[in-house]
Amino acid sequence: MEDNTPQNTTPQGDSIIKVTGMYQDWFLDYASYVILERAVPAIEDGFKPVQRRIMHSLKELDDGRYNKVANVVGNTMQYHPHGDASIGDAIVQIGQKDLLIDTQGNWGNILTGDDAAAPRYIEARLSKFALDVVFSPKVTEWQSSYDGRKKEPISLPVKFPLLLAQGTEGIAVGLSTKILPHNFIELIEASIAYLKNKPFELYPDFPTAGIMDVSGYNDGARGGRVRVRAKISQLDKSTLCITEIPFTTTTTSLIDSILKANEKGKIKIKKVDDNTAANVEILVHLPNGTSPDKTIDALYAFTACETAISPITCVIEDNKPHFLTVSEVLRRSTDRTVSLLKQELEIELSELEMQWHSASLEKIFIREEMYIDFKNYTDRESLYEYLYQRFEPFKKDLIREITDDDLAKLTQIPMIRITRFDSYKADENILKIEADIEEVKNHLANLIDYAISHFERLKKTYGKGRERKTEMRVFDTIEATKVVVRNTKLYVNRAEGFVGTGLRKDEYVGDCSDIDDVIVFTESGAMYVTKVSDKQYIEKNIIHVAVFKKDDKRTVYNMIYKDGQTGFSYIKRFNVTGITRDKKYELIPQHKESRVLYFTANPNGEAEVVTVNLRQLGTLRKLRWDIDFADTLIKGRGVKGNLVSKYAIKRIELKEKGVSTLKPRKIWFDNIVKRLNTEERGTLLGAFKGDDRMLLITKEGVVKTIIPELSLHFENNIAVMEKWVPEKPISVIYYDGEKERVFVKRFVVENENREELVITEHPKSQLLFVSADWRPMAEVVFTKEKGKEKENLIVNLEEFISVKGIKALGNQLTTDKVKTVNTLESLPYEEPQEEEPVEDLGDEEIVPPPSENESDGTQTELEF
Repeated sequence: MEDNTPQNTTPQGDSIIKVTGMYQDWFLDYASYVILERAVPAIEDGFKPVQRRIMHSLKELDDGRYNKVANVVGNTMQYHPHGDASIGDAIVQIGQKDLLIDTQGNWGNILTGDDAAAPRYIEARLSKFALDVVFSPKVTEWQSSYDGRKKEPISLPVKFPLLLAQGTEGIAVGLSTKILPHNFIELIEASIAYLKNKPFELYPDFPTAGIMDVSGYNDGARGGRVRVRAKISQLDKSTLCITEIPFTTTTTSLIDSILKANEKGKIKIKKVDDNTAANVEILVHLPNGTSPDKTIDALYAFTACETAISPITCVIEDNKPHFLTVSEVLRRSTDRTVSLLKQELEIELSELEMQWHSASLEKIFIREEMYIDFKNYTDRESLYEYLYQRFEPFKKDLIREITDDDLAKLTQIPMIRITRFDSYKADENILKIEADIEEVKNHLANLIDYAISHFERLKKTYGKGRERKTEMRVFDTIEATKVVVRNTKLYVNRAEGFVGTGLRKDEYVGDCSDIDDVIVFTESGAMYVTKVSDKQYIEKNIIHVAVFKKDDKRTVYNMIYKDGQTGFSYIKRFNVTGITRDKKYELIPQHKESRVLYFTANPNGEAEVVTVNLRQLGTLRKLRWDIDFADTLIKGRGVKGNLVSKYAIKRIELKEKGVSTLKPRKIWFDNIVKRLNTEERGTLLGAFKGDDRMLLITKEGVVKTIIPELSLHFENNIAVMEKWVPEKPISVIYYDGEKERVFVKRFVVENENREELVITEHPKSQLLFVSADWRPMAEVVFTKEKGKEKENLIVNLEEFISVKGIKALGNQLTTDKVKTVNTLESLPYEEPQEEEPVEDLGDEEIVPPPSENESDGTQTELEF
């Protein structure tokens, strides 16, 4: 190595060595070493060097019995120069993936994060799968170990996409890799699809299960993103249960994040119990009055119950790091598997041909009694010359030339074997070898089919119990401001114009959180939206302040104001959706005499009746009259409004509180994300007014009605979901486990606040059919008995049984065994229609359109 460290000598004779040259070369060498030899796996077999050496060491020690991990670590140190700690950790990581190593003892817990026991206490051996697909010494390339005393594999002949099955993670110098684990069966199916020239898709599957959104996975390339959520269900009104956790978390870290979010006031919980054993069970207890559905959303928004993982598929190929996609890794792994299978077949063919050659020579040697004249030859050369002459007539029947080694084997055959030679058995053996040769040649001629059968065998032999664990689902977007707990109080000083959480001596407005926005209206007709703070000056004479809800189309503001320029008063109704924070919005004409005379904020579009009182003026007769805000259309906040009076108003009094003037809200159910929405995604459930409820019937036979709040969570067990019509009957066919009979019942839900089971409580009872249609039809398919098939039964449930109580047993449908019940098209029925309010667009707005920077959609900005 060139010396880049020039030396100088001081007057005192000391030598000075400059280290700049060392850094220039040595650091690059160090970075390359870490990338190639420690952190990043090889594309060929999917192993990092330490993992490959562990597998080789386990194979060396393999005798079918368990080995102490301490012994495996010691044996591996002959090949790995980095000490026992790194080897022990790597063995545990491989063992916890439950694929290559058969473990015994306490190997830790990936769910709780508990560490494995010390290497001297735990044991390991190669799994049957590892012995099957990882090793093949005859096709393995070898190299000297770091000290030259041993031989180790350059790469192991893995005949399976192992890198994608196990996943890996490593941090090198200047780059990192993070390949997520994928499903065993899906990888095999993808390899088969690739070999058949069919398209395939691969998505991660985590050992911790959970729910996953792969819409941004990007085939595992750099820049991709996977969102993973815990599986959270509601045990009762005050208890949530977490049964599956996101990958990269543990129950300990998850609980810590929940407790920290509670301390910060983001969520509100009473306590957390960790009952995790073989399976995850974390119980989150809620205070009275806390919404479980809202808390679930808050857990996803503020804790590790939702995590984002960014994959980086970086591998070593040709001694260089390469960034690939998951699909490309699978294709290269499958191609290498085909190449390895071909090499193994070619070696097997060569060995079979060698066996056939040796068996044929032995048969000819003994049959022609070539051994009888051995006594006539005193040296090996003359004996071999004699044998070559004797074999000359049979050369055309052999597959290769005869060598001295072949003759040496023949001359060493014991006489007892010659005397007991069975020509018939010899022919049978040769025929068997010939059949094996033909089979191998057929495999080589149809190599792709042979590879496909290899993968199918792996799936059949080792695929049981390796089904997908992680559920794939598109996630809904959770807005933190909608689910955060209101953990602080908001105050206002109306006269002085201050708003904030630190004004404890002033007027209390309501609860808020530190991530909320506040909307403020002033007497001058200005509107502001600003972030919650300890104390902030807005403007004097505040008339309304509240927590702002973005995109809220339900809250309607009713206003009567005076135009200072003309002295006229106007009425208008508007809502506020999109805004620019900390911007002043003028809602009425700007003039020193302009001011708001009356203002209310109505969360459901309520329209009250007010009494207007005018000041006494000359001969003016009508000084008092009523105005109903329902007569004013809801428009943009920038409209001028309708004229109330040209004369001065003395005061405005509330006469009567109003009802909502908004149209019923149409609600859809998105079956992909399992959430309700008003954005027309999924199936339309109906138009809901304020007191309308939704009917839910589960596959377990539970019936209930609920208020359709958009924060609700639903599982995959919903059989019926629709707008509840109290007078419409529900029809059920179910199997009674106790009586072992099938019954039919029809009923209406009488108690809207009660959750009830509509089948019997016997553990074998089962819901076979349910419908909330007015006149449902069903087809009953019977089980074959004694080889006889009974004709299907068509049932008109409306005629079969009358409507009874929800607790009634019902009428017996049949005594025969029912295989399944199919839903048929219901009979026609004229359902009474509700009149829907006609949307009146009203008059055109009389103000100019908003500027380009305005973020309020189609609403118009008020300008004077």
